[in-house]
Amino acid sequence: DGNGRWAQQRGEPREAGHRAGTKAVRNVVTRARELGIPYLTLYAFSAQNWQRPKTEIDELMILLTEFCQKERNLLMDKEIRFRVIGERSKLPLEARLAVKALETITAQNNGMQLLIALSYGGREELVDVMRLLAVEVKEGRLRPEDIDAREVERKLWTAGIPDPDVVIRTSGELRVSNFLLWQIAYAEFVVDQRFWPDFDKQAFDEALSIYAARNRRFGGLDEDSEPEA
Repeated sequence: DGNGRWAQQRGEPREAGHRAGTKAVRNVVTRARELGIPYLTLYAFSAQNWQRPKTEIDELMILLTEFCQKERNLLMDKEIRFRVIGERSKLPLEARLAVKALETITAQNNGMQLLIALSYGGREELVDVMRLLAVEVKEGRLRPEDIDAREVERKLWTAGIPDPDVVIRTSGELRVSNFLLWQIAYAEFVVDQRFWPDFDKQAFDEALSIYAARNRRFGGLDEDSEPEA
């Protein structure tokens, strides 16, 4: 969050903020790899972002294509696997091809997985899961009473990927914004007041330090707490 406001503060067009934001992506991805973080998901373009002006959307798609082309060497050098989650069929052809090419060339990298949420919405993902489950029930391959959390997780767009431990929200925003609604059920939230283009390696380290100090209970009691009678 905050690319547009970052640009406005400098009297520049919103597109300048998006371009500056790509540098923040590079900084955070590089730092995550240095720290040995196995999974990093960046919310780049939501399902609702299609409502923005066409000129801004076109610029974002150009940036996406450029990113896939320019960052290939970095991802290969750092052994980072690139993956996209979301309704990619809605992306322009050139962007889809660039995404697919980068996914293919990095498919065997096992140092870290970088997930980019593109044309993504948590509600949209869950609707897709419901549709898939309904088909299996209709075809007799699944009984309604056998539908549980595990069955849902198998059909999520993030199937096989662990749930996030921490969600970092930039520019001081305090909303979930339709992001990984199922997966972040027990994630810790860290809110940073900086706009995304200003979110550098130091900011990332600070956010992780805040997270590391949390006591995650997952619905249980504190380790030092006495259970109630």
